[in-house]
Amino acid sequence: MRILLDECVPRGLKKSFRDQGEVLTVTEAGLSGYTNGALLRRIASDFDVFVTVDKSIQYQQNLAAHDIAFVLLRVRSNDIVDIEPVLPRLFARWAELTPRKLIIID
Repeated sequence: MRILLDECVPRGLKKSFRDQGEVLTVTEAGLSGYTNGALLRRIASDFDVFVTVDKSIQYQQNLAAHDIAFVLLRVRSNDIVDIEPVLPRLFARWAELTPRKLIIID
C-alpha cells in the first residue's frame, strides 16, 4: 500500500505508518505547492491512501471523484504531539479504508 502524507502532516510521522506500507510526504513525492484539487488529481493513480489534517478538505473537494482512500486526522493542531495519540485509532480502522471514501479520526 502506498501512503501519502499531506504537507500539513509532520514528516516525523512517517515512521508511524511504515507497518502499513510505503510512506512518502508530499515533498518527497515532488508535489509541493500544488493546491488540493491539483494534488488529488496527480496522486490518485500513484497512491492508495492520502492522510491529512486539513479539516476543510471534505467540503472543498469532491473526494468521491478520486480513486484513493482519504484519512482526516481531526486533531487540535498539526503538531506531532497532538497527532500521535490518535494514530492507534486510525490503525484500528485501517481495514475500513476504501477508495473514494473519507475516514475521520478524532
